[in-house]
Amino acid sequence: MNETETIADDRLMAADGAGGRTPTGVQSTRQLRLRRAVVLLLNVATYVGLVGLFARLLAHGGFTALDALLLVAFCLSTPWTILGFWNALIGLWQLHGGGDASRSVYPYACRAAEDEPITARVAVVMALRNEDPERAFARLRTMREDLARNGCDDGFAWFVLSDTTHADIAVAEEAAFAGWRATLGPEARLHYRRRSDNVGFKAGNIRDFLTRWGDDHDLMLVLDADSFLGGSSILRMVRIMQANPMLGILQSLVVGMPSRSPFARIFQFGMRHGMRSYTMGASWWAGDCGPYWGHNAVIRIAPFKAHCDLPLLPGKGPLAGHVLSHDQIEAALMRRAGFEVRVLPEEIDSYEENPPHIAEFTRRDLRWCQGNMQYRRLITLPGLLATSRFQIAWAMLMYVGALAWVAFMILAALEVFDTGTPDGPFPAVLATTLFVVTFVMSLAPKLAGLVDVLCRAGERQRYGGTRRLLGGALLEFVFSVLLGPVVAFRVAIFMVGLMFGRTVTWDAQARDAARLSWRTALSGLWPQLLFGGVLGGLLQAQAPAALIWAAPVLAGLLGAVPFAVLTSEPAFGRTLARLGLCATPEEVRPSPCLAALDEAQKRS
Repeated sequence: MNETETIADDRLMAADGAGGRTPTGVQSTRQLRLRRAVVLLLNVATYVGLVGLFARLLAHGGFTALDALLLVAFCLSTPWTILGFWNALIGLWQLHGGGDASRSVYPYACRAAEDEPITARVAVVMALRNEDPERAFARLRTMREDLARNGCDDGFAWFVLSDTTHADIAVAEEAAFAGWRATLGPEARLHYRRRSDNVGFKAGNIRDFLTRWGDDHDLMLVLDADSFLGGSSILRMVRIMQANPMLGILQSLVVGMPSRSPFARIFQFGMRHGMRSYTMGASWWAGDCGPYWGHNAVIRIAPFKAHCDLPLLPGKGPLAGHVLSHDQIEAALMRRAGFEVRVLPEEIDSYEENPPHIAEFTRRDLRWCQGNMQYRRLITLPGLLATSRFQIAWAMLMYVGALAWVAFMILAALEVFDTGTPDGPFPAVLATTLFVVTFVMSLAPKLAGLVDVLCRAGERQRYGGTRRLLGGALLEFVFSVLLGPVVAFRVAIFMVGLMFGRTVTWDAQARDAARLSWRTALSGLWPQLLFGGVLGGLLQAQAPAALIWAAPVLAGLLGAVPFAVLTSEPAFGRTLARLGLCATPEEVRPSPCLAALDEAQKRS
């Protein structure tokens, strides 16, 4: 580190919290502490109440060792649901409570003028690994052309960072890049680099870029192969970064692109209207310690290069070596360095593609699971802020909670063998109340998002009108109920496998709509089918009345194979599109930048 960087670091660290303000100076640290205290109190009170009710239910007929294990499983599986509930309610209040959410939640964005000149040197970097080159380059070309239409492309350089291992794809990448350069001429600021291996995975790919070219740029826009942003959205984010020198990472709110896959279509419909209120609520209390999702974000290069290099985890096995889920740790390190990490909770033209079927969705989820479990070695890094440690722990708990939920189902089924004598009639009202409350709380982000859209007539029309919106919401509700047990059980199996050295492979994602065969679906989902059959048979034989409570779970497990086949069927996707169900706003009224991308991909 040179003398200039050292002086700058001292100044930045001194500014962190100076005068009781966050590093950008836009929010009071006392206000954020109060917000976090309120959220903590709400979550703890709700948690204690639910655990107390469940413990009271278990005490019916005496408290056994099995009851104790059930209580532990409930305690581990519930926190994620509770925080999601409160995030959604807080976000909905921010959106419709009468205040100005932009000033309350993301005041740093108000500093950026719409016509502010772009003075920063910006690198747009796309990381590739065995992806479709034509599709990736079409996105980059369209983004560059959109910036040119805005008259602001001069300050941008474009980098394709390839970790591709397949020789034929590498040749296609080089040809696509050569064609792009030939179109723009040798003076265009285009760069292509392919590593011979992918040491460090994506984080290593970006680190290599920083070593080679980082000092030549002020900011970088990090993209995955399926990322796409409109020119005006890129400029808004860059202007926000220019207006806030102490803002280290600005993460955009990423939404799914229109898809022909019914699985992706239904999934991203639910995420689309649910994410806004949830993210607004989470940003209200996380403030300057927000998350980074690894793509569609603008990063300040100097502090990222100096402070966000990831450690190599010692030892052997799947949780050692290079960190797979790099993003949240990089966010924590950036905040430790005295720079803010923020999410811009606005819907802008910031897109990604979602997995086209359940097999690809699960494969991606397991990679995230393994990466997040590596955090147990990183949560104790010195100097991290308490909120950053919480974010890291919370990322781990998402998958620990899935394992605990499956353990809860198994333990609950074993309760049918309890031969104890109950003290009185079964407390059905208490059991029903607990079931309904926890179930509704799990749906809170989607329900809050739906209320948010319904409260605005113009927003309803963006989804095709009220009837189509509600019809899509009902379909997505059934989809989520069926999907949840399948994914949770797969995660639980994988979590157990991690203990015995099982690991994932890092390769390209499938992105095109493609029908899963019955054989493929069965080969991947037979454990869910077997577990559902055993669980259902046990309840039918020993406690048939419990089938009512287990019906949603059993429907997901026993119906996993037909669910996988149906939601991958392109004809089903075409039917949904024709009916206007589960349509996102970009399908109802395509944005100009997505229309330009569609034309570019047709020409590719």
